[in-house]
Amino acid sequence: MTSQAKVAIYPGSFDPITYGHMDIVKRAAGLVDHLIIGVLMNKHKNPLFSLEERVALIEEAVHHMPNVSVQSFDGLTIDFAEKVHARMIIRGLRAMTDFDYEFQMAHTNQTLNPDIETVFLSTGLDFSYVSSSVSKEIFLYGGDVSKLVPAHVIDAMQRKVKQIQEDA
Repeated sequence: MTSQAKVAIYPGSFDPITYGHMDIVKRAAGLVDHLIIGVLMNKHKNPLFSLEERVALIEEAVHHMPNVSVQSFDGLTIDFAEKVHARMIIRGLRAMTDFDYEFQMAHTNQTLNPDIETVFLSTGLDFSYVSSSVSKEIFLYGGDVSKLVPAHVIDAMQRKVKQIQEDA
């Protein structure tokens, strides 16, 4: 990859990846030469899936997209962007409540490195209500999440819940 290539990161915890995330990935991948999905190891959350499991689920979801890769990271998003030579941070917006937080983070990142832009993509209307948290909650209460997450994610959720129940 040349130094002129447009590289962007799409950071998040992706616990698990949803069709809303995939909507952003597909659209962002069309804007850049290389999109890196940055899977954050967030010490402040209690994820259903381990970091390695989340990376594997995302890799399976994007395997057909040649200009998309997946990497895990810990620490500041702006530091990760610098490390992978990204010029853009892609952020998905579902609602105005997302915007306040994302706007603050974009300005913070711009202060830390003015050479890296934050680009906001609004999630398509079909996915504006989809979140990882809602998907997990619906699943854990026995609801149908087939319109929220890919089939391989549902399989992984079923295995994970069974494993948790067996370990209890």
